Amino acid sequence: MTATTDLWVIVPAHQEAARIGTTLEALAAQHDRDFTLVVVDNASTDGTGALAAEFARWAPFPVHVLHEPEKGVGCAVDTGFRYAIRHGARLLARTDADCLPHPGWTAAARAALGRGAGMVCGHIEARRDEHGPAGRAAFRTMVILAALFGRIRPAHRRRHGYLAPYRMHAGNNMAITARLYETAGGMPRRPSPTDRLFLNRVRRRTTAIVHARDMVVENSTRRLRAYGVVGTARWYLDKGPVHHHTEDPR
Repeated sequence: MTATTDLWVIVPAHQEAARIGTTLEALAAQHDRDFTLVVVDNASTDGTGALAAEFARWAPFPVHVLHEPEKGVGCAVDTGFRYAIRHGARLLARTDADCLPHPGWTAAARAALGRGAGMVCGHIEARRDEHGPAGRAAFRTMVILAALFGRIRPAHRRRHGYLAPYRMHAGNNMAITARLYETAGGMPRRPSPTDRLFLNRVRRRTTAIVHARDMVVENSTRRLRAYGVVGTARWYLDKGPVHHHTEDPR
């Protein structure tokens, strides 16, 4: 299908055959479905791309399925964003193939960008089908601590050339204008974690970064289960996971 929408949603996906179906269904259930979807199959061998292509046959919006052979979430995101921009996107939103955006997600992203934001950081919650109350509480606590650490981390202070204060930024729940994405230099393709590196690129370019609490995504807690609380904290602090022999479970 040929897209005429200004909002494009990018979903990077690596080995997500077991989960991407519910993510695509959540996107199909959006109140605002005036967008184009790009699924970037990132070197999957489990049929992820084929599932996305099957979804495209009945989706209520245009769907493009790309194949990015260079493994890495930064590679997949940058490929998807730049593809969307080349095909006319003015507004970009991203979630991941193991996440569940709430029905008002795209509407909230569009509204925030329409009010003049250059970049929007959404609100993340733990998926209810992956953890009970205790696990979700642990996840919520980690998000709060990560946001606090980001604000007080010396490397994030404005004296280093940042125009805007640090905000908690989850790559699986964000939106940005195409112009700002290109001005900031795009998503770093390496190294991981790329989301914070990207946020800091944007912070050097604009003050128009906002947090939208009505832009909600339920986040997978697979990393929390795989690494535990300490290992997950080490990951976000650039220390790497406790079990170095395991692949990052994204």
